Amino acid sequence: MIIGANLPNMPWQDRPEGCKDPVWRYSNNPIVKRDQIPSANSIFNSAVVAKDGAFVGVFRSDDKCMEQHLFLAKSENAIDWDIEPDPLPLYNEKDECVGVACGYDPRVCWIEDRYYVTWCTQFEGYHGATIGVAYSYDFKKFYRLQDAFLPYNRNGVLFPKKINGKFMMFSRPSDNGHTPFGDMYLSESPDMEHWGYHHHVMNPTGWSWTKVGAGPIPIEIDEGWLLIFHGVGTTCNGMIYSIGAAILDKEQPWKVKYRCKPYILHPTEIYECVGDVPNVCFPCATLCDAETGRIAIYYGAADTVVALAFAQVDELVQYIKDNAM
Repeated sequence: MIIGANLPNMPWQDRPEGCKDPVWRYSNNPIVKRDQIPSANSIFNSAVVAKDGAFVGVFRSDDKCMEQHLFLAKSENAIDWDIEPDPLPLYNEKDECVGVACGYDPRVCWIEDRYYVTWCTQFEGYHGATIGVAYSYDFKKFYRLQDAFLPYNRNGVLFPKKINGKFMMFSRPSDNGHTPFGDMYLSESPDMEHWGYHHHVMNPTGWSWTKVGAGPIPIEIDEGWLLIFHGVGTTCNGMIYSIGAAILDKEQPWKVKYRCKPYILHPTEIYECVGDVPNVCFPCATLCDAETGRIAIYYGAADTVVALAFAQVDELVQYIKDNAM
């Protein structure tokens, strides 16, 4: 059972007849095309949340110079998106504009009284990948905080509430290349600026033998936290990004109770296998309805477009348990 709000207007499509998988794709994928704003080469790996009866998002777009920025988006149904044509501006807490959001792979998380955005950016402009943090009360103005970690680090994903009085964030320490190591960690903070008390969570193994990283904001359920993550295997023909799932302890979420041995979604469709980076399913957001247990999973496909998949929480939790490592 999902612990959270009801969201009766979230997108949904019933499981196709004959499908036995715990997760199934939206039949009209991809929902966001690569050229949906004039400057775009691609639009993918993007975050969405419900707001005021509709939906808002922070989308990643790589432009025709292959520069990476974040863009605001709005939707009435969380499928058809209106994306702002200019990158998201950022402000300091004196209300001074400090530039635009450069970087990639955003997540958006509502905690207490505001929305937090985390994304991969360059530390102090050019010193290597780290996790940027900003917040907004209304999706009209975003205030940038200090970067969460020293470089190199990626895949910063917050929990939707404090645990034992602390903010919690996943990350994956990396390097200036494409990560020859790839364990997932969790860190604590009293104020969203000072991060410590680091815990190891998960190591690469099985189909994700190269690296693992957190995906969408964890979903609180009766017995802990439902974590949807991405994992990467390296083959003779390059990397394959697939989607996995696990259940974490409620009060000590660095402890993995169940980790699903098989992936739950793997690149098989043409829009997942063909694009700027072939063979990629990269999840960045979910929408959930506590009453029905429905989950909509937003994921980037082939580093080119945004796609959508669905699951029922009770079925997914049971699948994880039945197939735990």
